[in-house]
Formats: sequence, structure tokens, C-alpha cells
Amino acid sequence: MIRYLIVDDEYIAHQIIEGYCKLLPNMVLKKNCYDALEAFEYLNEKPIDLIFLDLNMPKLKGFDFLKTLNSPPKVIVTTAYKEYALEGYELNIEDYLLKPFGFDRFLKAINKAFGSSQLPQSFSSQHTPPQRRIFLRSNKKYIQVEVDEIQYLEASGNYTKVVNTKETIVVREKISDVLALLPKQGFLQVHKSFAVAISHIKNIEGNRIAIGQDFIPIGKMYKGGVNQLLKS
Repeated sequence: MIRYLIVDDEYIAHQIIEGYCKLLPNMVLKKNCYDALEAFEYLNEKPIDLIFLDLNMPKLKGFDFLKTLNSPPKVIVTTAYKEYALEGYELNIEDYLLKPFGFDRFLKAINKAFGSSQLPQSFSSQHTPPQRRIFLRSNKKYIQVEVDEIQYLEASGNYTKVVNTKETIVVREKISDVLALLPKQGFLQVHKSFAVAISHIKNIEGNRIAIGQDFIPIGKMYKGGVNQLLKS
């Protein structure tokens, strides 16, 4: 069994991590900690195998907390700030997860920390269950989105529009980073600024794709991928 703590000041982050851990039957949550001092007190009393650690917290920042531990357990950082990754690896963390992250990426971090032999065979990286939901960070909150409802992605400067059947969600992420959260077999990039959900394609005519009421352009560099799709 892998005993773990979640150390994060955002309640929704606890829900996401705990939900993913529940898909792995050998993961046991020992405590939800909403600041580093709470985690420090617990670690002085109880053994832990793994900490999911946020960085930007009140009272004591994540890495400052980590430096206070003489014999820290394995640590997987979960944060929205990519600029601290190098410092994290210098502190021997196992992995650095950028929020928002999907189950596929989460599972890779667990495998990296403990090895796939620690997980049931059905949860190895080659047998990842279909991903049905992801969490997208928009306007300082996480929005849960059904993957099957996503129609297409559109890059817009430093942001990406995620268009689904109900609404359009704008996230401050590159389109490539959002695509990394989604199952590869279900989405196809068809233009430098557009990626589409294959299941939502109504028709393809000339250099554009019809999805819902919208038409998505096909870029010259991506024409080959579209042609391959038509042959499959």
C-alpha cells in the first residue's frame, strides 16, 4: 500500500488528486493538509510514502517546507507554476505535474515514483482506462469537462478556447498543452491554431471541417494527417 498526503490550499485540488488515487486500489489517503505546517506536524507523528505538494501556499511555501524535512518521503509536485521545475528536481522530487493534469499524466507520475510493478497490471501505462473527464483551469477555478463533449480547440494568443457542446472555456495554456491532457486517439490537430475531436466531425470538404455550426480550416502542414484519417 502507498500511504499519501495531499498538501494544497485549494479544496478542488484535493478532490482531483483524491479522485485519481481512488482509481488505484493500493493508494491510501492518510490526511488532507491545507498548509505545509499541518503536513509538518503529521509527518512528525506518522510514516508516509508519498506527498502531493503544491508550491504557492500561505505560511510556508512548498519548497521551503520540503527543505525542512530531514528524510522526506517521495514527493510529486502539483502546481500551476512551471518556472520552478528545475529547483524541484534539484530537491530530488519524483515528478512535476502542471495543473491542470489528466489521469494519464498523473499515472505516469505514480509509475515514475514507484514503478509499474507497484500498481495492478490493469493500471500500467499500456492499459490506462479511457479518460472521460478532465479539469481545466479558467479564471482561477477548475472546471470539470466531459472529454466526449469537447468539439474542438482553438489557439488564441497565449490562451486556448475549448469549445464543447455546452459552452466555450478559455484557458491560459498553449494548445499543445491542452492536447496533452486529451486521449491521442480521439483528437487531431488540423491547423497550427486548431485541433478537432474526431467523433464530432460532421463532414470534410475541401480545406475545411464542419463541426456543429462551425467550420475549421485545414492547414497545409496538417493535410496529411487528415488524409490519413479519411483512409482509416
